[in-house]
Amino acid sequence: MDDVTIEQLTDWLRRFRALADEHQTELTELDSVIGDADHGANMARGMAAVGAKLDAETAADIAELFKSVGMTLVTSVGGASGPLYGTFFLRFGMAAGPVRSLDAAALGAALRAGLGGIVARGKAELGDKTMVDAMAPAVDAWDETVAAGASATEASAAALVAAEAGRDATFPLVARKGRASYLGERSAGHLDPGATSTALLFRALAEALEG
Repeated sequence: MDDVTIEQLTDWLRRFRALADEHQTELTELDSVIGDADHGANMARGMAAVGAKLDAETAADIAELFKSVGMTLVTSVGGASGPLYGTFFLRFGMAAGPVRSLDAAALGAALRAGLGGIVARGKAELGDKTMVDAMAPAVDAWDETVAAGASATEASAAALVAAEAGRDATFPLVARKGRASYLGERSAGHLDPGATSTALLFRALAEALEG
């Protein structure tokens, strides 16, 4: 069986916390050019709060775990990143349901539900130079590889490649959403910080499933 357990998903969250902290300066520098210079600090603070929550509580199931994570981010992080990542995790948990493991297809459905929450909340689409530019290709890659018979571990590796390619593709784009859109053509020539942190999210997932 290649089902992904609640323990592996908790490890995913802990690894994302570590990456957010490790890359805080990089994310802040990216955001200082085209945003409010707070994405790194917000992600590090938000995921630190998530880590504290994980240490203090033991969730009964995946739905409960991600509801707690999502609400923690929504309530503890300012700017756009808290509500957007919080919505992603809330929708992920709702789609996963009150279970303690997910097969590859069900995990992909939860990821897609999370993406749908981000799109609905942020009103962004591919090409707008946002986190959607990394997340949408990653979720598509997950579904495509699982449909071809891949395991969750294999799908996570494909999703990571797609997320990083999506992140890199934001470099020449002119932002059409968020603070960066105020810069117009000057927003081109820089990686989007949200797409960059999204690539870290999928790196953490791939590493958690590799074990």
